[in-house]
Amino acid sequence: MQNIPDVVSVQWLYEHLDQQVIIVDCRFSLADSHLGQQQYQKSHIIGAYYLDLNRDLSSPVEKHGGRHPLPDPTELAKKLAAMGITSNTLVVAYDDSRFAFAARLWWLLRYLGHQQVAILDGGFAAWQNAGYPVTDVIPPPQMANFLPQLQTESVVDMAYVKNCQDSLDVVLVDSREGDRYRGEREPIDKIAGHIPGAVNYPWQEVTDELGYLRSPEEQRQRWENIAVSPEILVYCGSGVTACVNLLSLKVAGIQGKLYAGSWSDWCSYL
Repeated sequence: MQNIPDVVSVQWLYEHLDQQVIIVDCRFSLADSHLGQQQYQKSHIIGAYYLDLNRDLSSPVEKHGGRHPLPDPTELAKKLAAMGITSNTLVVAYDDSRFAFAARLWWLLRYLGHQQVAILDGGFAAWQNAGYPVTDVIPPPQMANFLPQLQTESVVDMAYVKNCQDSLDVVLVDSREGDRYRGEREPIDKIAGHIPGAVNYPWQEVTDELGYLRSPEEQRQRWENIAVSPEILVYCGSGVTACVNLLSLKVAGIQGKLYAGSWSDWCSYL
């Protein structure tokens, strides 16, 4: 399949279930790390596999590197291959959190060099509301060959961000809610605030309240004040919801890079 958009409708997915599409359930809850998999085991889109944010889409937490360090590419590639994903496979990811976790897989696949990936518009709720089939049957493992080709230019670390702080050519985007950006509230990390010089674009603005992507024109308008910046670096609390903003940037025709460790990495040095 060629020229697949970054976000597809439930109708499109339903019409392509029998084709070379691998569906991945990415539901997760930061408040209850077991909830996503429990929901998946109870009911999911027919044929969907499951990837867990903590176990599959991140590597173990260390002193630095943030709360959700990027997973080991070789290990993730093995898991993708066991789902039947090859270089020719279209992957459709979904969640029930306005792209918060599906976008992490979307970004990771592109980081691994796999461009054939989309997010399901409206998530699992949209699929259910349309009356499309769900199941509790877990699909069997498959045998495939997934060869990662790392796009290292799409990610930066703390040292890179620090070196760019005074550059007029670089814009640093904080993707968290406004009160966390302003340091008024910090429910997770040990220190409140934001990286000096960062501007705030909350990730929830990318979709409407039901989790549907706002139009490409709205995405372009959202970024118009920084669209001409030579380099845009995006972070959040731990490198997860920043991927929703990176999706928004791509839809708007703008390139961005992920500061993977994000605020949880930055504040670990303070």
